[in-house]
This record gives sequence, C-alpha cells and structure tokens, in this order.
Amino acid sequence: MRETLTWLKRKWKKKRLTRSPPSSMFFFKGAAIFMYLLGSGITSNFVISFVTIVLLLSFDFWTVKNVSGRLLVGLRWWNEVNEEDGSNRWIFESKPDRKQVNAGEAPVFWLSTII
Repeated sequence: MRETLTWLKRKWKKKRLTRSPPSSMFFFKGAAIFMYLLGSGITSNFVISFVTIVLLLSFDFWTVKNVSGRLLVGLRWWNEVNEEDGSNRWIFESKPDRKQVNAGEAPVFWLSTII
C-alpha cells in the first residue's frame, strides 16, 4: 500500500505544472477586488471598506515579495539602513541557476504580479 502511494505521488508531481497552487497567489488580490466591487453591499462605511482593501493589498504585496517571488522565480530584495548616516541601500538577489525555476511557475508569477 505504501509503495502504491509513493508511486502515485511521484506520478502526480510529474504531471503538475506548478509546485504550489496558483490560487494561493491570487487570494488576497481577488479578495481586494471583491471588496472593491461589492464593498458597498457588505458595509455602508467607506472607511472600513477602504482600510480592508488596503490591508488585503498589503498582504498581497508581502506574499508576492517574501513567498511567491522567492519560491517561484528565485527573486529576493530588501532594504538595509546604514546606522551611522541613515542612508538606504537596496539589495536585489536572484537564483544564479535559472534551471531551478519551473517553466510553468514563472509566467504565472509574472502574470499575477502585473494583474
């Protein structure tokens, strides 16, 4: 039984286009669009609707920057502040070996970033 499950897992992984479900990348963005379009039906208070949309888009930005970008296409970036003079330094990194990036995941990531 265990061998059959292992075989099924391997076979399923080979057929999958992505390692992570694309729906997880669109959740916060989709929820923000839903709140924007139907927010007046959910709440009559503009401030609550606005704050909810901004929070959802902030969560989406964090997810794309810290999770999706690193796992799907191998991109990382951050800001370092020099304690002596307070100057900023931006650091950008990408995977040196582009062969590790799944060909099916990269277009999904970039499309979700543009949308």
